[in-house]
Amino acid sequence: MKNIILGVTGSVAAYKAADIANNLTKKGYNVEVIMTGSAREFITPLTFQSLTKNKVYYDMFEEITPKDIKHISLARKADLCLIAPASANIIGKLANGIADDMLSTVVMAMNNVPVYICPAMNTNMYINPIVQRNIKTLAEFGYHFIEPRESVLACGDLGTGALADVDKIVNTVEAHQWRA
Repeated sequence: MKNIILGVTGSVAAYKAADIANNLTKKGYNVEVIMTGSAREFITPLTFQSLTKNKVYYDMFEEITPKDIKHISLARKADLCLIAPASANIIGKLANGIADDMLSTVVMAMNNVPVYICPAMNTNMYINPIVQRNIKTLAEFGYHFIEPRESVLACGDLGTGALADVDKIVNTVEAHQWRA
């Protein structure tokens, strides 16, 4: 069974991450969810725990024991990391090597694990040159992006920034060339 880390960040699209977790779990993947504090403002950990049958992680200091430092053990067991939705905040943290929460710390601790990032934010945020530079930086480091789509956004604006369709995200994960 392949292990997927699903990172959920602060975006109104966080509710769609529940569909992603549910679809991947039903397809036989072991999905471990890591939520940022902002994500927990939009959707509860209990939703993901119910769908994946796994504990949901968000406090990087909760699970430290001499034999299991959770951000390291999660990073080691991951076959793939999917961040959906990915806020401008998490993209900026990763592009600049900032590891100050459970999700960014786990991603920084990963070695040779493919990371797929699904941006979701307001159009003006998405096209901001700083965000675009951070995306370019991560792409140069080998991170993969599942581009947002154009839609009427939660704020009422029409533009690019809506989370990619759930089916597209799940199909991209399934099409990944898994290591043996």
